[in-house]
Amino acid sequence: MVGIAPEFSPEGQLQISKSEIIELLAKRFIRLPEHERKLFSYGSLFMGFNGAFAGLIANSLFRRILNITQGRIVANIPMAVLPFLTTVATYNGCVCQPLLSGDLNCETCVIVRGALIGSVIGGLYPILLAIPVNGGLAARYSTNPLPTKGNIVRFWITISQPVLRKMSFVLILQAAFGCYISSRHYGIYVKMLQLPPAGSDIEELKD
Repeated sequence: MVGIAPEFSPEGQLQISKSEIIELLAKRFIRLPEHERKLFSYGSLFMGFNGAFAGLIANSLFRRILNITQGRIVANIPMAVLPFLTTVATYNGCVCQPLLSGDLNCETCVIVRGALIGSVIGGLYPILLAIPVNGGLAARYSTNPLPTKGNIVRFWITISQPVLRKMSFVLILQAAFGCYISSRHYGIYVKMLQLPPAGSDIEELKD
């Protein structure tokens, strides 16, 4: 576990507030090489693009099963935009921001979060989102006979099974990519902590 430990003095332990830790980490982040700062800043966008791609694939699979040919653009826009925005926001909120605020110091925790965000938010969520989107189009254009009210759940479980089988590789790929990006981000975080102090970070905080 890597973290920021306060400096000890003969008079006692130096207390560092939360805002001071964030300021210290921000200063060290600026001192990182440009390519590492870009990877840390834009890593969530890569996750988001993968989520959008998974949404388009899931949408295409459901359209084929339900014989939907209309409303392609109308369906593709939310299936790409919503997974993208949700994945980016979730990854930033659960990985990037906790790292930059010093709240997340466990490498395993970071990688597990990245894998879960990749597979669940960037993979499973687009599949679930495709159900109401394509269900509404199928009902509107009557492309496929929809079930009565009592059989709706069973109908969508049956329809979703082949989609889940075909998307299983995408879910694994999303989890692997989430592990990779989050491990790189943690490595950058560790490197940031190991940077030599510029004029003594602790002394700056004392002043």
